Amino acid sequence: MFFKDIHIKIRLFFVIVIILFLLIVGKVIYIQVFEYDKLSSLSSDLWSRNLPIEGNRGIIYDRNNTVLADNITTTSLVLIPNQIKEKEKAIKELSKIIGVSEKEMEKHVNKKASIERVHPEGRRLSFDIADKIAALNIDGVYLVKESKRNYPYDKNLSHVLGYVGIDNQGLSGLELKYDKYLTGKYGSIKYFSDAKGNKLKLSEIYEQPQDGMNVVLTIDNEIQMAVERELDNAMSKYNPEKALAIVMDPNSGEILAMSSRPNFSPSNYQKYTLEEINRNLPIWMNYEPGSTFKIITLATALEENLVDLEKEHFYDGGSVRVANAKIKCWKAGGHGEQTFLQVVENSCNPGFVALGQRIGKEKLFEYIDKFGFGEKTGIDLNGEATGIIFNLDQVGEVELATTAFGQGVSVTPIQQITAVSAAINGGKLYKPYIVKNILEPETNTSIVTNKKQLIRNVISEKTSKKVASALESVVANGSGRNAYIEGYSVGGKTGTAQKVKDGAYMQGNYILSFIGFLPSDDPKAVVYVAIDNPKGVVQYGGTVAAPIAKAIMEDIIPALDIKKSKKNKEKKYQLWEKKYVTVPNVTGKKLDKVKGLLYGFDVKYTGTGDVVKFQSPKAGERVPEGSKIRILLSDK
Repeated sequence: MFFKDIHIKIRLFFVIVIILFLLIVGKVIYIQVFEYDKLSSLSSDLWSRNLPIEGNRGIIYDRNNTVLADNITTTSLVLIPNQIKEKEKAIKELSKIIGVSEKEMEKHVNKKASIERVHPEGRRLSFDIADKIAALNIDGVYLVKESKRNYPYDKNLSHVLGYVGIDNQGLSGLELKYDKYLTGKYGSIKYFSDAKGNKLKLSEIYEQPQDGMNVVLTIDNEIQMAVERELDNAMSKYNPEKALAIVMDPNSGEILAMSSRPNFSPSNYQKYTLEEINRNLPIWMNYEPGSTFKIITLATALEENLVDLEKEHFYDGGSVRVANAKIKCWKAGGHGEQTFLQVVENSCNPGFVALGQRIGKEKLFEYIDKFGFGEKTGIDLNGEATGIIFNLDQVGEVELATTAFGQGVSVTPIQQITAVSAAINGGKLYKPYIVKNILEPETNTSIVTNKKQLIRNVISEKTSKKVASALESVVANGSGRNAYIEGYSVGGKTGTAQKVKDGAYMQGNYILSFIGFLPSDDPKAVVYVAIDNPKGVVQYGGTVAAPIAKAIMEDIIPALDIKKSKKNKEKKYQLWEKKYVTVPNVTGKKLDKVKGLLYGFDVKYTGTGDVVKFQSPKAGERVPEGSKIRILLSDK
């Protein structure tokens, strides 16, 4: 019995030994096969070191490949504490060079870390400072490449582009919205060290960083610079509270320019408040649109066949009573008898009240919804507002009347320009956008391509042509005459909106606006300008905003290669305005007939004979009255 128990114990012992052996072998196999990479990485970390090399952030271009945001190569200070033998020298000299206390630098130099980045004082250093650090020649003190964001045009397009933080991360604008595309990936220089952290004399391994994706915008920098210039001029001349401008391609929804004041410098964002940085007024600001909203009422009435602009008349006595409210025309005493086309030209409030009453609240608000008011346009920028439109059950007679001429509702500039583009482009409402392509930096192939996106058809092409023609008359004959450009068909509408504070309209405080487009028969660009409370000027949109829009459109003409119009409506000049006249054709005519045709011009004759061989300017050109005309005479 005793020997039997011993045999059992021996067998049990061997079974346990075999099981333990198998467990050890299994563990070894598991470590070698399944955890090899993990353990290899951990062991490598004990004797290898990586100096990080930052990949460049993607470049932002305009539509013509003009650089709007790129990078400047800089260096940053990195320490390997275990390798620093001259610690006192490092503390004293580095603190002096980069401008931190010795106590603070001592923390970095003596930190128990394999790699210590001196942040933020040691980040993105100038070349002068980097040269001073390199000249110290202290072991364990390294300078590694980093890139600093650069904006060649400084404040231009600042709210759209946004800015980046100390670690090159996007914090606002397109820099934030497209950060995942723009951000590059780190590379490194890997070297090997002993257990004490001393660098071993082995070859270094270079891992190349990867640059971020490049972004191409719909912005045209030539037009953008015109917008920036004119907004700067407006701020200097009128000292308004705010100012903004947008330029859009009405046939696609592409944003060609966008800016506002106040703006900021993305390279020095620390000097500005978050309010100044984050409020991109063209998409964020809500306000009553004033008379520019009359375009929507006009388009609705024409689409529903409720008015004949040429044949129907309206008498404006200066005001109209709706329920218990008296609604006045801007012109004291009114405009008297006028066609409805003149109602549009004169921006007559009582006339538009009459149109609103013909349309009715259900139909008018149906079209307001169709044109995209009361909801975001979906533009690819952060911070867009929705505006405020009456609920239909809250609309009475007075609300219907005031909405018809742009009072009582609240819209954003981007809604305004998008809706008006639909009114004059054939009736198509497009989604606005500002990013055209995202490109892979090495092959330049597009990984994201944005194209025009039709939201819906709002009005017919026939109605749209009528709207555009009526708005051309506004510029030629009406309140928008200060936006008239000789030789080009320009359409537009002024706006003068009284501001609201604490539920009451402010006295003498207006947002003055103008929305214009050209050519009116085939629009290539729509311009919207709004100036908030300009000082020292009569506060009318036609007086302040229209000339600003005109100046921008004059730069759009060469930028988009817009040709002169053959059938533009001639302006009816006021007594105080410089008049333009058409140069008659006198080439081939005899001298005795020429003098009568050129009456009022300053004519200079050269050559001999009694027949005109050549004239300058050419026949058909529009020139200021009294301009010089050069005539070359010959015998035949």
